[in-house]
Amino acid sequence: MKIAIPVEGDRAGARVCTSYGRAPFYLIHDTETKENHYVVNEAARQTGGAGIKAAQIVVDQGVDALLSPRLGQNAAGVIQAAGIAIFKTQGDLVEENLRLHAQSRLEPLDEIHAG
Repeated sequence: MKIAIPVEGDRAGARVCTSYGRAPFYLIHDTETKENHYVVNEAARQTGGAGIKAAQIVVDQGVDALLSPRLGQNAAGVIQAAGIAIFKTQGDLVEENLRLHAQSRLEPLDEIHAG
């Protein structure tokens, strides 16, 4: 399974970013190989439509789940249409959220905001 998380940096120890569409990077974690790689969010500096473009970046990575503290309705529509499960992060520690997801202890993100 591949999991995407919006993060503040492209190194181990990076924190979960509170803004999905404006996150500088996305961590892509493979639960089988335990490998991580980082994808630059080219949409982060766009004046409009960042959420939709950012969602397509994640979809293109072939992920199965997205862990995020919040998500706009436009990005959520793209993510959900691709069949990607969306979960709400708890705090800003990446490793902790991956652990909680592995233990099925993260709640689905169902509070989608406008945008």
